[in-house]
Amino acid sequence: MNVIEFEDKYFEKTSELLANFRVTLRAFKGIKSEPDIEAAKQELRWAIDDKWPIYLVEDNNQIVGYMLLRVDDCVWAEHIYVDPSYRRKGVASLLYDKAEEVSNSIGGDTVYNFVHPNNDAMMSFLRSKGYTVLNLVEVRRPYKNEGLNKKYKIGNNEFDY
Repeated sequence: MNVIEFEDKYFEKTSELLANFRVTLRAFKGIKSEPDIEAAKQELRWAIDDKWPIYLVEDNNQIVGYMLLRVDDCVWAEHIYVDPSYRRKGVASLLYDKAEEVSNSIGGDTVYNFVHPNNDAMMSFLRSKGYTVLNLVEVRRPYKNEGLNKKYKIGNNEFDY
């Protein structure tokens, strides 16, 4: 397996992975959905046009994961998705190593991550990589028909999730 930079010849496969990424995120909120390939293509095209770095993991001529970064004064891991059949095989670690390399190249010493609180696998992965500092908390009103079944306490405040 190796990390490669995105090229247009990988557009269709990366769009498919991105569509599955969005399905996974919605599932964390209790929302069932199907992959929307057209929306994924639009989102990917937008990221390409904005020149966001996109890295892929290739194994035997197959794209098995991707990471989309946003680089400002720091590096944000905007998306990371690994094909379910390749999870726990080092794909995410390869992508994060690349993201940290990008961060180091601009003088940074970390990669910033937005993670859904119900994404236990990602939380565990990040902890294993040394990411332990809670940096930001996003607060919003519930979506229509969103199932909220957990409570989280942050400081003196309790929030639904």
